[in-house]
Amino acid sequence: MTAIELRAELFREMSPLLDNESAMTKMLAFVKSLVPAKKVKSESDWANRFVGAWKDSRSAEEIISDIRESRTVNSRDIEL
Repeated sequence: MTAIELRAELFREMSPLLDNESAMTKMLAFVKSLVPAKKVKSESDWANRFVGAWKDSRSAEEIISDIRESRTVNSRDIEL
């Protein structure tokens, strides 16, 4: 069976349950349980990929100061 055929079959089987809130809650919980836990962990842990990646001799305050000093005025911010 192709992915499209499987999807159509899944929706045909789910159709009678869509009017039953209890059945839909159980169905949703089951589908969520199929998603690998590893994916959830990687999304919640995304910031750790950047730890130690930025190397600069300046302090955070100096970097922030440099960013603020280099800002320019946007033409849309100027009143005509």
